[in-house]
Amino acid sequence: MLAQILAVVIFVVMFIFIIAEIAERHVVSLLSALATLILVFGFGMQSLEKAWNTLSLEHFFSPAFWYAKAGSLEESGGINWETIVFIFGMMVMVEGMAHVGFFRWLCMRIAKMVKYRIIPIFFTFMILSFILAMFIDSITVILFLAAVTIELAELLKFNPVPMILSEIFCANLGGSATMCGDPPNIIIGTSLHYSFSDFITNTGVMAAVSLLFVLVYFYFIFRKDLISKAKETDYSSLPSPESTITDRKGFLISSLIFLVTIFLLVTHAATGLTVSTVGVLVAVVTLAFSGKNAIMILKKVDYKTIAFFIGLFVVIGGLEQTGILEIVAGFIGKISGGNLMMMVAIILWLSAIASAIVDNIPFATTMIPVIKALSLSYGVDLSTLAWTLAMGTDIGGSATPIGASANVVGVATAAREGYVIKWGYYLKKMLPATIMVVFISMVLIFMKYL
Repeated sequence: MLAQILAVVIFVVMFIFIIAEIAERHVVSLLSALATLILVFGFGMQSLEKAWNTLSLEHFFSPAFWYAKAGSLEESGGINWETIVFIFGMMVMVEGMAHVGFFRWLCMRIAKMVKYRIIPIFFTFMILSFILAMFIDSITVILFLAAVTIELAELLKFNPVPMILSEIFCANLGGSATMCGDPPNIIIGTSLHYSFSDFITNTGVMAAVSLLFVLVYFYFIFRKDLISKAKETDYSSLPSPESTITDRKGFLISSLIFLVTIFLLVTHAATGLTVSTVGVLVAVVTLAFSGKNAIMILKKVDYKTIAFFIGLFVVIGGLEQTGILEIVAGFIGKISGGNLMMMVAIILWLSAIASAIVDNIPFATTMIPVIKALSLSYGVDLSTLAWTLAMGTDIGGSATPIGASANVVGVATAAREGYVIKWGYYLKKMLPATIMVVFISMVLIFMKYL
């Protein structure tokens, strides 16, 4: 009982500090993890074994951690090192691609392809945001797309805010389509042992259908804002896509690494290579071909986010080891009466609402043991609950400026260039789109799985 109280208090305090931004979130999560190890496992449970299981360090020495066909990885309910290693590898690859100008080249190439016309750029950048976010962290996607959008807006004389908001939403939507698109999906996939193809054939279908509605929605609410300020421009004054490439040899190598990475992710279920192995291979190859820039790339990796994940997993491990998450699962099961349709609706809308208010990463991490317990207790299909959780957390984060990291980055980038996006304007445009996609997802889940 004492251990349960301590675990809940640490979790709640951590959430309050993260939401209030009293301190950087990685500092908050690491201190909360330390408190969990000392107070929950040490003082409350008096179990070094539980603490060791939560740290999960033995996983690195398990053949199944690197090669799925070597056996099954023992569940520990602690730090998901598979997620940590994979995210690190992808961060290294993305920094390598950014250094040689890959993202700016891609954006300028597409803009030139549609002859710098505003509405075609609007549609193609939304689709580009969706596709890139399927394979690359949405933060990186928005970081470069927003910067290029503002650059084009100043050259072509149009308002970049509608385009940036549309790109943010499509990045979050694209991230829901694959296992490696959004951090919640990476955590869900590695924790529940789903493959890239599992996601693309389930959440990917829902995301693709939703994209069609999203394109139409944003066109109708933003078309006047985009066209009203647009002016004729001399295209010869615009920079060529090739001028954005800083290293041609590095550009070709980075492009090849990116394509090989996609291939490895798509086929990892067949080859047996785990995402941990893919992450390490990607990082090693990127650094090997970066030469003297390898140290600079390593320095640019977002270690704060990685530290945040590690601390978060320990805190959630405390809730799981003390049985708190089983109690939450029982509560949801009781409300739904064991009815799968009601269960799906509760998880989907609860996930969406919670992710609009708080970071969707800790919420998804918290809910994974909950849906596992629901599946065991009520005999419902775990995968159905997993796809429901993925769509709720990924899409719900789009509703507010602080719901997902990509939103924060996009709004901050616009503000830095003098385009301030106020909360009221953001909610007016993005909240209806979020509700629409969550509703579409619910209907598709009901049609396909129930």
